[in-house]
Amino acid sequence: MAIEDPLVTLESDKATMDVPAPFAGRVAQLRVKLGDRVSEGSVLLTLSENSASPPEQRDDTPESGASVGVVDEAPPTAPDSGYDAQVVVIGAGIGGYSAAFRAADLGLNTVLIERYDRLGGVCLNVGCIPSKALLHAARVIAEAEEMGAHGVSFGRPKVDVDALREWKQSVVDKLTGGLEVLARQRKVEVVRGTARMTGPHTLEAGDRTISFEHCVIAAGSSSASLPFLPEDQRIFDSTGALELHEVPKRLLVIGGGIIGLELATVYDALGSRVTVVELLEQLIPGCDPDLIRPLQERISGRYEAIHVGTEVGSVKELKSGLKVELSSGDNQTFDGILVAVGRRPNGHAVDAAAAGVEVDAAGFIAVDRELRTNVPWIHAIGDVVGGPMLAHKAAHEGRRGGGGDRRLPGAGFDARTVPSVAFTDPEIAWMGLTETAAREQGLEFEKGAFPGRPRGGRSASGATRASQSSCSSPARGDCWARGSSVSTPAI
Repeated sequence: MAIEDPLVTLESDKATMDVPAPFAGRVAQLRVKLGDRVSEGSVLLTLSENSASPPEQRDDTPESGASVGVVDEAPPTAPDSGYDAQVVVIGAGIGGYSAAFRAADLGLNTVLIERYDRLGGVCLNVGCIPSKALLHAARVIAEAEEMGAHGVSFGRPKVDVDALREWKQSVVDKLTGGLEVLARQRKVEVVRGTARMTGPHTLEAGDRTISFEHCVIAAGSSSASLPFLPEDQRIFDSTGALELHEVPKRLLVIGGGIIGLELATVYDALGSRVTVVELLEQLIPGCDPDLIRPLQERISGRYEAIHVGTEVGSVKELKSGLKVELSSGDNQTFDGILVAVGRRPNGHAVDAAAAGVEVDAAGFIAVDRELRTNVPWIHAIGDVVGGPMLAHKAAHEGRRGGGGDRRLPGAGFDARTVPSVAFTDPEIAWMGLTETAAREQGLEFEKGAFPGRPRGGRSASGATRASQSSCSSPARGDCWARGSSVSTPAI
């Protein structure tokens, strides 16, 4: 084994990392096996150096909570079931690859189908990961600006958009690059192509027809669009916004939900004058209004305008910009428009109905607590089944649904306490039963609220906008019904 050759691969929910050999040598003793969970300080293996001199110590310990994959080691596949695959997974996003890897770890012959070049889906490629990289850059710019009031002044930041884009992409490449290795280690066959179901036990992907014993639909969701908008390169969705082709001088964000406000945070820091338009009566609909208040107070002083309860009536293409008419009667011209009006599930995109799977008009697939569709051997997970469209929810569902009939009998999944977070500035997080949801369901509840401002650590770091509240429902009394909502500044 040469220096820098991969020794083991560490895997967590959203990342994979190869641990390279610090020197040329051979593995004298292996202390872990495929799928073991390790933490910081765990001994993975003993590496003997080719030379007689002792090896230089190197700290390549994994992050806490990671699992380990041993290079060139995989579990044996189960006997041939008469199908091309015992488990087929449609979609290689976080939920999809979690399901495929879980099925393979259980010894099932597994095929993973992905229509794009890279595994990892929306989250790793054009969603969670690139947006968090850009949000980090935005927070650094904002902190430099804010410290001016405390006696530490910096010059006006100079943003090299090309370099920033390259750094963002390097973060994405690092986290997605290991998935192909993990698939090979587990002997998961990766098929490139758009999957179309053709029957209860068959589907087509590219030029192949694949029969399966069990199937997991993890087809995800796509950015929703507005049909009246013209086709113009100055109008883009969240994927286009993350490409960072340019920074518009004046940017209109249509949609005041999590995606719209996170990207507004980025473009505001990079120099755009931002206007946000939200159709409903508050930003981040569904979140408790008192949690939104610290965020709205901050961005109201930074953005050009925030319009809630407002609809975009029309958009007209001009050489000088995009003329927008709002339902409030306000007409303005913008250099760019970000459309962030939500996401639509891809249930119809995979022709799930051809397999007998029930898909509603919106594209959602109904599942039971064990993530089974109305066709017992076909499961569905992630955005396509509804609930919070979050990567960590899909990953957990993938590990639950990926094993087909070998899962624990009666094991179920309940999404009522899945935490949600908006990585805005300040950040907003909530979980469980919120005040808004309790009121909509007619439940009796108790609420407690207190400001985060008196907390010493927050004050010392200049974070004076924090507030916290919690809501619990005596009417339900079980742990699933109890929830809390917290608004904190970025850490």
